[in-house]
Amino acid sequence: MALVCRPMMQLSGILFSLLGWVLSCLTTYLPQWKNLNLELNELEIWTMGLWQACVVQEEGGMQCKDFDSFLALPPELRISRILMFFSNGSGLLGLLLSGFGLDCLKIGERQQEQKKRLLLFGGMLFWISGITAIVPVSWVAHSTVQEFWDENVPDIVPRWDFGEALFVGWLAGFCLVLGGSLLNCTICSTEVHPSSVHYAVAEQQDQCQHLETETRP
Repeated sequence: MALVCRPMMQLSGILFSLLGWVLSCLTTYLPQWKNLNLELNELEIWTMGLWQACVVQEEGGMQCKDFDSFLALPPELRISRILMFFSNGSGLLGLLLSGFGLDCLKIGERQQEQKKRLLLFGGMLFWISGITAIVPVSWVAHSTVQEFWDENVPDIVPRWDFGEALFVGWLAGFCLVLGGSLLNCTICSTEVHPSSVHYAVAEQQDQCQHLETETRP
């Protein structure tokens, strides 16, 4: 049973981690971190991401403008850029390390301890990548909520709302943490190799034959 479950858990962990890494990269470049609906002009929707601000018009499509200065951005967007880059980098490194530690990969098959270490490091990197993806999107969401319910801002002033990229980022962080957890769980499980099973059976048969020869009159 362990021989079947362990490769399945490793494959599931890699797939979840790969999905989380792809979604994390997608979250980094999506311009929909914040949405702004104008009541005076319902045909336009303003969006803001880490790199640019866009306006979506019903007839003219989407027009975007890159931010001129990194230092001019709000603190949550500046820190979010750094954390998302760190999340993408650690997730890519985790994929490389854990990929070489999989049991289905025949490279280094006799060095099981090193493969376990690679899986452990890969799983830990996925945890770090998932956390550093959840933190910036949660920070931007928290600041958006505070600005939305700020009583000092007049009611006639449009307010930013959650963008689709925040939900993609939360899903990316969850997949990365789940994938790293599955990989680390396989390290604690034991795998029974077929060669060791055949050796044990053959040794038991030899012992039985030896006992039979000794008990014969």
